[in-house]
Amino acid sequence: MLIIIIYLVLISFLATLVRSTFGFGESLIAVPLFLLFIPLHVAVPLSVLMSIFVAAVVVVQDHRSIHFQSAKWLILYALLGIPVGLLVLSYGNEYWVKIGLGALIISYSIFTLRAKHSVKLEHDSPFWLFICRFLSGVLGGAYGINGPPLVVYGNKRGWSAQHFRATLQAYFLPASFIGVVGYGVQGLLGWTVIQYFFICIPAMLPAISLGRYLNRRLQGNTFYKYVYAGLIAIGAMLIIFTLAGQGGKLH
Repeated sequence: MLIIIIYLVLISFLATLVRSTFGFGESLIAVPLFLLFIPLHVAVPLSVLMSIFVAAVVVVQDHRSIHFQSAKWLILYALLGIPVGLLVLSYGNEYWVKIGLGALIISYSIFTLRAKHSVKLEHDSPFWLFICRFLSGVLGGAYGINGPPLVVYGNKRGWSAQHFRATLQAYFLPASFIGVVGYGVQGLLGWTVIQYFFICIPAMLPAISLGRYLNRRLQGNTFYKYVYAGLIAIGAMLIIFTLAGQGGKLH
């Protein structure tokens, strides 16, 4: 049990640092790594509770940088996708969910690394808002991973690192709360999840502050390339452990 707690604290610090620096991505790190030590039905709700905590702190810190109009539509369209994701989590095959999650992380990271010259949107696009938010709701409900479709939209809108980070938190805060309510209704928000969450909080607080410091000093795409390379390695590791019959928990 002590070893699991140590790993949870280390993973929560790393995941929160990435989230606070870039505005997204903690679930892309936290969920796959959590799955090496705890079951899927514990890892996903735990990641969403972490998301609520980080979003609340960042919204208070940087509310002046939020694009509230975009955040409003992101939240509205996500409501349609979250129930679909909850059904996937509750009734989907855990083996294939893990394989799919690993493939999703690898595909998303490669796409982001290669997509250097995408068409930019001068204003909010109802079409892109709906597509990105619906998919984000599905992924958030199923895997606790809202970020990838939002990154696509933020890149198209050309948001700065500071605006991107703040606007996504204004979305993540209510969307993640809705997800947690859904987990509660499904009986997935048990004492183990709550206990692990409180254990992770002391590691999350310094990570939020450090991430804010790094976010304000981001220059170019070099740092992003390292992060996405790491995500590819994590996705590959999750698939390998799952295929080897160790995807649920290491002993």
